[in-house]
Amino acid sequence: MRWAAPEQFAEFVRVRHAALLRYAYLLCGDTHLAQDLVQDALERTGVAWRRIEAQGDPEGYLRRTITNRYLNRVRSLRRERLVGDTPEVGVAGAEPSDGSLFRLLACLPRQQRAVIVMRYYLDLSEAQIAEALGCSAGTVKSTASRAIARLRRELGSDIHPQPAGEGVR
Repeated sequence: MRWAAPEQFAEFVRVRHAALLRYAYLLCGDTHLAQDLVQDALERTGVAWRRIEAQGDPEGYLRRTITNRYLNRVRSLRRERLVGDTPEVGVAGAEPSDGSLFRLLACLPRQQRAVIVMRYYLDLSEAQIAEALGCSAGTVKSTASRAIARLRRELGSDIHPQPAGEGVR
């Protein structure tokens, strides 16, 4: 017996797949790993789609699944088996062109990177990030603070936000 995706799931994938890939890429900085993370998350959610859709936030559920798979990747690598030949060819040119941003993100530990991507790419609140990561809002705040401090050090400059109303003259 073969599983067939519900039409709502197939439509969701058609509409949101590219955004999920961008999110996964920002988390891990690797096109192929991002594709694997999204594919794994879609497989896991596809079989339970009706239940997940009934909860009201399928994209949030998928993002959380992608994030958790990324953060727990070390455990899954222990079970990975290497093969001699690659089974398929990746898509060329799928990586965004702003390499400096991705090099900066790559300097962050996984948890800090996840918080920064969720906060500034997905524009999630601290409470939403805490819920997605299964931690407290205070942990999200301190993790974001450490990540921003690290990014400032990596940039090699003192970046201070300007008070409201004061722009470049």
